[in-house]
Amino acid sequence: MSGGAVREGGCACCKTRYRIAGELIMVHHCLCRQCQQQTGSTGVVNGFWESDRVELLSGDLAEFSVPGGSGEPHTIVRCKDCGSAVFSHYGRLGRLMTGVRAGSLDEPGSITPDVTIFTAEAMPWVRFDTDNPQFEGYYDPREVLPEESLDRLRALGKRRRADEG
Repeated sequence: MSGGAVREGGCACCKTRYRIAGELIMVHHCLCRQCQQQTGSTGVVNGFWESDRVELLSGDLAEFSVPGGSGEPHTIVRCKDCGSAVFSHYGRLGRLMTGVRAGSLDEPGSITPDVTIFTAEAMPWVRFDTDNPQFEGYYDPREVLPEESLDRLRALGKRRRADEG
């Protein structure tokens, strides 16, 4: 695992525990209809890291594949015992990048969204943080993210292409 910041988290029953090393690439607050259906709530907040920075400490996981907004599979990773969602893997980068459900972190307030996306699909009573960039659909990361995050995303994209090559 890489150095830097260390965060830990887990599921509702505490059987599944994980540790993440290093800084975030980005944080999405997604309000799309698919996230609403998948969470049973207004949307989801995911912090994204390279998957090799995420270490499972304990517990058994179950994976569920649902259609992603891109048309590629979205894999939701849940605690096998209680069903709490802890991770996601999205089609574009697959298993190279892990979306960690913010609510599963021991300190969920330690991360804040870089963007709020799919605001056009938000429930009508949802209010938005005016300091956070908002997009009616998806967005171009080059417009929002710092260069370091973009470099990390480019590196993951290069790895994905090499793996498929």
